[in-house]
Amino acid sequence: MGKNIILYLGTILVSSVGLIGCSTNQYASTNKVYKKQAKKFSKTIAATPPVNQYLDLSDPSKIDWVGSVNFGIRKPNFVILHHTAQESTEQTLKTFTLTRTAVSSHYVVGADGRVVQMVNDYLRAQHAGIGKWGNNSDLNSSSIGIEIDNNGLGEPYTDAQIESLLKLCEVLKKRYGIPTANFIGHADIAPTRKPDPANFPWKLFAEKGYGLWYDDVLETPTENFDPAIALRIIGYDIKDLNAAIVAFKRHFVQKDLLPVLSEEDKKILFNLYKKYL
Repeated sequence: MGKNIILYLGTILVSSVGLIGCSTNQYASTNKVYKKQAKKFSKTIAATPPVNQYLDLSDPSKIDWVGSVNFGIRKPNFVILHHTAQESTEQTLKTFTLTRTAVSSHYVVGADGRVVQMVNDYLRAQHAGIGKWGNNSDLNSSSIGIEIDNNGLGEPYTDAQIESLLKLCEVLKKRYGIPTANFIGHADIAPTRKPDPANFPWKLFAEKGYGLWYDDVLETPTENFDPAIALRIIGYDIKDLNAAIVAFKRHFVQKDLLPVLSEEDKKILFNLYKKYL
């Protein structure tokens, strides 16, 4: 009996390895480029003194290098969710392995629940563009990007996809100590350019600990409440206030995307504003 179990487990392992080999074989050439680029970065990090980080002082004798023993790898502090706006996981993988597109993400979550990692968590993927959240204007350097396979045209997210995405968020939150409030969407950081992830179940994710949500019972805002300041404190770039309002409603209201705050919207905003203080 024990021998049969061992043979069975061995068969599963061999099958799994075979499946992994088949799924990655078509990307053998791009995997090779990834490895080459990562090797180049590792040489840059290992160089002592660091390359091209010297001070250009008039007196070279005043410049020195002493390596500290107290340092570590930079870690991500945000998770930014996107929808792919493409027709399949494979189309997205191809897009992210073409140099000319200049875009990537750390993970892609397929409609079938498959999770594909494309960039090491510690490296900078090119997914956030020129987005801004609070005073952070380089979110590519401080975040993990997750692309959800969805065309963005009303296509529903699958149960398998949501299950895998929740598990991925759980792992990332625990691994890097990412604050609950720092699970946000592409539309939140780029209100004038991006609508994704469209029709996303943010409330469900907030209930699981990934992002904030407003309370069931809402109070009327105080007389001196300023919606623009509230949006800014939450993190929205209010340079284009109408766009910021739409982005806020896309995330927290969803049923109305006009650039106007109703009395109910203001109550929601007031409630969230106090959570972000």
